[in-house]
Amino acid sequence: MIHSKRHGEILRLLGEEGTITIASLAGRLGVSLETVRRDVRPLTDEGSILKMHGAVSLPSMAGEAPFERRMRENAEAKRLIARMVAATIRDGESVMLDTGTTTSFLARELLGHRRLTVVTNSSDIARTLATVNGNKVYMAGGELRSDSGAAFGVTAIDFVSRFSVSHAVISIGAVDAVAGLADYELEEAEFARMVLSRGQRSLVITDHTKFGRQGLVQVCGFDGFSELATDQPPPRDIAAALSQAGARLTIAAA
Repeated sequence: MIHSKRHGEILRLLGEEGTITIASLAGRLGVSLETVRRDVRPLTDEGSILKMHGAVSLPSMAGEAPFERRMRENAEAKRLIARMVAATIRDGESVMLDTGTTTSFLARELLGHRRLTVVTNSSDIARTLATVNGNKVYMAGGELRSDSGAAFGVTAIDFVSRFSVSHAVISIGAVDAVAGLADYELEEAEFARMVLSRGQRSLVITDHTKFGRQGLVQVCGFDGFSELATDQPPPRDIAAALSQAGARLTIAAA
């Protein structure tokens, strides 16, 4: 593959998947990591793509992309994380889930469970788990977002604040060694913060592409949750911050 054709292939893959790791690009293009890094450099310089920790994305997808597009991004990594977390939840337990692509994958992995009590602000998660296997599903009210079908605001936060659950699970848009967890919308960050406070176990699930990102609104520091589940080891500074805060780190294996 000549140089210009490889640039085109990189842009095509990003158009389909949104964000791709450097390692994944190297494997799919059949070249070395160093070759991929060399190829993305001019695309980054001209603004065609954005580079983040260990991955690249299109500029239009740097913030929170529409929900359906984000469901396709790093889908296999999110599925691995969801499968690992689902195995730690037992039949009959209570789970609170915020809206997010990784939590939506978790809801699908929980379809084999029975008699769950589920509290969520996501219509996708509620629709997935309601009316099956003897589950009880409680959905927060309020105006639903057009892109994700999720409820936010004071009404939604007040609703979930009335519950205490075994497992409180959020997905997150950005993990930074200094700022901790952050998201791109004020209402989403406020809701996620409340969810984490309602669980005996407070769990953050995120794929590795969120490491090193800086969101607009802080959710909490590393001492604001008990566990983080992901698909690849985080950078050394984030791993150190987790360890110092006493947060457990679990990594899903393929």
